[in-house]
Amino acid sequence: MIWLGCGASVGAGILLRPDGGILLAAIGGYLLWLLLRSLQTRRAEGRTGRLLAPRTILWAGVLVAAAATAPLIPWTLRNLHTLHRFEPLAPRYATDSDEIVMTGFNRWTKTWIADYVSVQEIYWNVPGAEMDVTRLPRRAFDSKQQRETTSELFADYNRNHDMTPELDARFAALARERVHAAPLRYYLGLPAVRIADMWLRPRVELLPSDPRWWEFNDDGRWLAVSLVFGIVNLVYVALAAAGLLRSREVFGVALFVIFMLLRSVFLGSLENPEPRYTLECYPAVIVLASAVFHRRA
Repeated sequence: MIWLGCGASVGAGILLRPDGGILLAAIGGYLLWLLLRSLQTRRAEGRTGRLLAPRTILWAGVLVAAAATAPLIPWTLRNLHTLHRFEPLAPRYATDSDEIVMTGFNRWTKTWIADYVSVQEIYWNVPGAEMDVTRLPRRAFDSKQQRETTSELFADYNRNHDMTPELDARFAALARERVHAAPLRYYLGLPAVRIADMWLRPRVELLPSDPRWWEFNDDGRWLAVSLVFGIVNLVYVALAAAGLLRSREVFGVALFVIFMLLRSVFLGSLENPEPRYTLECYPAVIVLASAVFHRRA
């Protein structure tokens, strides 16, 4: 019953937000790790000791997976009947069936975006609002020609603030050029920077603070708020990292670590690095941080 309840809870989370599937993957990874440990211990000592038996772990995985995916079946059948396509989860960009997905623009954005500031100044403006090419960082251009091409694209978009399929295709062509020129930057470098930004920047996006807090141009009061919030966040992350060194004090620490790693990798693949997306990791962060203050009896 425990494993069925676990799977049902995960399934409810997936229905609420499709990225809840990351937790299912983390649980699967944790059970796999337990299975390998159990098999290794049994092979070495002829017993599993305090570990779960391999058969128990396998059944746990089956029950969790079945209970987590069962709530998706009615939704999948409904979409198959209504939309005439297999769609067990909400669309990647939460778009309507007749709504244009800006795949070209989104991919181009991922060739340079690294922090929340660009999300607020560029990404959220499309469609419907002005885009200012001067707000782009230098890493958005690999050459003078790319700067001119990007300026032309921005000018064409700003005429009516609409991302047409033709304009999106032009952004896609520019994205292909940039990815081909620097694949490591696109697939490794920028995702790593986006992950770091989401984890480490001050969490003041819902406050009147200037998102460019590091330029120290904000009102003194709100600048102080940004700095204090940034320090508080760093303390949480540092304590969690220190807690990992005492991971034996934390039950199920591998599950927490796997979940945070998987979610971070997923977040690094997004074109809108928003700090709020890491909040789901903070229960695990707090548990890990608590190990720092644990004293053995």
